[in-house]
Amino acid sequence: MEEIPVQDLFTVNNLWMMIATTMVFVMHLGFATLEAGLTRSKNTVNILFKNTIIPAIGLLTYALVGFNLMYPGADFAGGFFGFAGFGVSLPEGWDTSNYNAGYTYFTDFIFQAMFAATAATIVSGAVAERVKLGPFITFSILYVAFIYPIVGMWKWGGGFLNTLETPFYDFAGSTIVHSVGGWGALVGAYLLGPRIGKYTPQGMKAIPGHNLPMATIGVFLLWFGWFGFNGGSVLSADPGLVSKVFVTTSIAAAAGAIGALVVSYLKFKTYDITMVLNGILAGLVGITAGADQMGVLDSVFIGLVGGGLVVFGVVLFDKIKIDDPVGAISVHLVGGIWGTLAVGLFGDLAGMDQVISQLIGIGAVGVFCFATAFLIFFVLKKTIGIRVDEKEEIEGLDINEHSMRAYPDFATRD
Repeated sequence: MEEIPVQDLFTVNNLWMMIATTMVFVMHLGFATLEAGLTRSKNTVNILFKNTIIPAIGLLTYALVGFNLMYPGADFAGGFFGFAGFGVSLPEGWDTSNYNAGYTYFTDFIFQAMFAATAATIVSGAVAERVKLGPFITFSILYVAFIYPIVGMWKWGGGFLNTLETPFYDFAGSTIVHSVGGWGALVGAYLLGPRIGKYTPQGMKAIPGHNLPMATIGVFLLWFGWFGFNGGSVLSADPGLVSKVFVTTSIAAAAGAIGALVVSYLKFKTYDITMVLNGILAGLVGITAGADQMGVLDSVFIGLVGGGLVVFGVVLFDKIKIDDPVGAISVHLVGGIWGTLAVGLFGDLAGMDQVISQLIGIGAVGVFCFATAFLIFFVLKKTIGIRVDEKEEIEGLDINEHSMRAYPDFATRD
């Protein structure tokens, strides 16, 4: 069999990485439509604004400091922190042919930058319908610019999680992306408190979203983008590995839907589309840590458990009165912890040593992200405030924060 010329192979690998980048970019539209659909019409502009400004914040802060915090290189790296300087520029003495065998420096940057904003996007859904826009943007800048890259460096940038005797493993970010966002979402929802009317003396009152077709479109956009999220994390166009990751990713998503369907039906005796949608996402989050290490049956089990855990997570957080309008904490935090732990239980890396390393990673990231998110939100709460007043919340954030409505030709019943 004739070998592919090195330059042609480099071009193919780099092209796939750029295609995967565009697929991950589309996920931001998925988050926007999902969150807007699962919240009330009077807050739609606010949701769309946050999900538009977050990718902009992510790209700019990642270019300024994030990329070199996350990937400082051997000359600047430490176990917990490293920084190679401000800005994005090809290192001196390097060019596209010697930076990496699979992609250029700039392809590396833009692919990783697409991940950066995801952490703040996850937080957006959990604090929806009552957070002040200014403080939320401030939180997003700090969390995306510093917290996410520092955690990412611990594994992907050669930090202490990657140098454990049995290295912590997180293929595409069940912990390093999704749990980072999930911890921020948990802290934000807790410090904000629940929406008005959510928890009453008579019990929990559901506040349905205004557009389930939009939410469904959002989940399918996210599922589509996840092929780039996980498939691109192979960091080459290796045909065997990329195709395997596509299969494990989609199988886990499908199993997540079934897991959520079964558990929610047994618990509520109804076919709840919102639980199934979040079950798909939980399956995707769960497989992300080990998509390249799992077989088909492993992926089925990871997805089934992830989908079931979403239902229990939503019920648990409602029971302790942490109001999460879109289920982001259950999907990204609970699902991320489960998926990260699953690497030590299933697939090619399964073993007790790996379980211990996975637990170390989950714990270290959890403590750091909870503490830093709490510090940022708490300082904002005590200084400028993080929650809109009661009148603004009842009237809706669209008219009060943005002076416009998403559906000006239609009356609202909110």
